[in-house]
Amino acid sequence: MAACTFFGHRDCPASIRPALRSVLLELIEEKGVSTFYVGSQGAFDALAASVLQELRAQYPHIRCRMVLAYFPRQQDAFPLETLLPEGIEAVPRRFAISWRNRWMLRQADYVVTYVTHGWGGAAQFAALAQRQGKFVYDLAPKSRAGGACGFPAE
Repeated sequence: MAACTFFGHRDCPASIRPALRSVLLELIEEKGVSTFYVGSQGAFDALAASVLQELRAQYPHIRCRMVLAYFPRQQDAFPLETLLPEGIEAVPRRFAISWRNRWMLRQADYVVTYVTHGWGGAAQFAALAQRQGKFVYDLAPKSRAGGACGFPAE
């Protein structure tokens, strides 16, 4: 049972939705991925959660979890089932997102990214995923300067 996680910049265009959907279909149908871990910050996470919600209707066996970095507040509403990783309660707030991202990366065999520049958390974790030998699918345009990674050579 393979798992996938996501790392992307806070801002990302809705125009990548078809490419994201295509990659997720490949992961489900060809790679046997049945578990997905999505963060809860920014447009890329929201887009991934939205596409996964749609795909659950077609593939009811897949599990999709929104992995939180912080305890949720009463007014928070999430599109997917949420998960607060064990141990995160002891992490100082300013390190919680990085801790959560490392947790998600440990769970994953595949990583889908949207990285358009080589700085920030998305680029850091996309590069870490590659160094760890994960299969990384980067949805950002290939003409970008300073990007961290590209499609896997399988």
